[in-house]
Amino acid sequence: MGISVAMVGLGAFGSNFVELYRDHPLVSRIALCDLDPQKLATASEKFGISECYDSLEAVLASDIEAVVIITQHWMHAKQAMQALKAGKHVYSAVPAVYGLESDAILELLDELVDTVKRTGQVYMMGETSRYRAETIFALQQAAQGAFGEITYAECEYWHDLDSPESNLRNVFRRRWGANWGDDKRGDIPMFYPTHALCGPITVLDTHMASVSARGYVYPNDDWFLADGYWGNVFSNELAMYQAANGTLVRHCEFRRIGHTNLEAFSVYGTEASFVNDAAGPHWVTRSKVEAVDLSALREELPAPLAKDLGGHGGSHAYLVHEFVSACAEQRQPSVNVWQAARYLAPGIVAHKSALRDGEWLSIPDWGDTPNSL
Repeated sequence: MGISVAMVGLGAFGSNFVELYRDHPLVSRIALCDLDPQKLATASEKFGISECYDSLEAVLASDIEAVVIITQHWMHAKQAMQALKAGKHVYSAVPAVYGLESDAILELLDELVDTVKRTGQVYMMGETSRYRAETIFALQQAAQGAFGEITYAECEYWHDLDSPESNLRNVFRRRWGANWGDDKRGDIPMFYPTHALCGPITVLDTHMASVSARGYVYPNDDWFLADGYWGNVFSNELAMYQAANGTLVRHCEFRRIGHTNLEAFSVYGTEASFVNDAAGPHWVTRSKVEAVDLSALREELPAPLAKDLGGHGGSHAYLVHEFVSACAEQRQPSVNVWQAARYLAPGIVAHKSALRDGEWLSIPDWGDTPNSL
């Protein structure tokens, strides 16, 4: 018998996941939820789904088993905890927690971890980089010992403010909607670190223990402003971490850069390295550099999902399958709340370090993933 799922948030991003959940063979019932009646009606007709709710509260009062939260960043943690306490399994879009200030975000993350522990429900953060082919390849190489001893890793999320592919000025105006104002410009790059950090943290199978970071101030900036809502002048932030196992990791979150959008990581070992940049993925040893073909590197999926893997490097279908399978099997998903915290907390503390001119700071960790719910 399949599970019942409600899709909460039917904006441009959330709508991309409706068909994947609807068509999964382990989903027996699907419902839609949005505060905007027009979005709700449009999605209902487009996807052929008649069960609709006009609020999260209405969903939580129903007998729906799992909730997929793809709302605005600042709503994720509160809505996830609300759903968990109501006895629902939760899939949350990234980031798991969001806010204005580092310590407050870490406190909210601590509350989220505690809520998952206490409720015993499945919680998964939908980090797309976890199911990119590059991550799967590097994981396989690490499992085989092909890197030797991993000594260093790099990761970056380069997304220029005026990217023609996805203009961030327009993205933020859309997110804020009627609440948009010029004071909302200039959010903090390091508060959205998971696309970059997921790769090296997953492959290294550790957590970042400490960080020193710096920020770059663009001359005469019209977006990242000290007197704005965020109080942030850094368009670009760079962090150097030391992992708990000793490995060094460099992390860049850049919003002003003359470069195509890039979510990537590289891993360097004593025997070989995986280098992934604008030239594509390469396997590098002391004697040669080989291009890596990742086109066939995919795990098996149910047939209805395999026909269209979705965006972010074809990761969407895998995220859906992992969450639905974890709910059906009553197990921890790959990006559970403990792993989500490891992808997120380093960036939160990195911004705090950047505000202190690179002071080395310790990064909290909530421990390894429990073996069971």
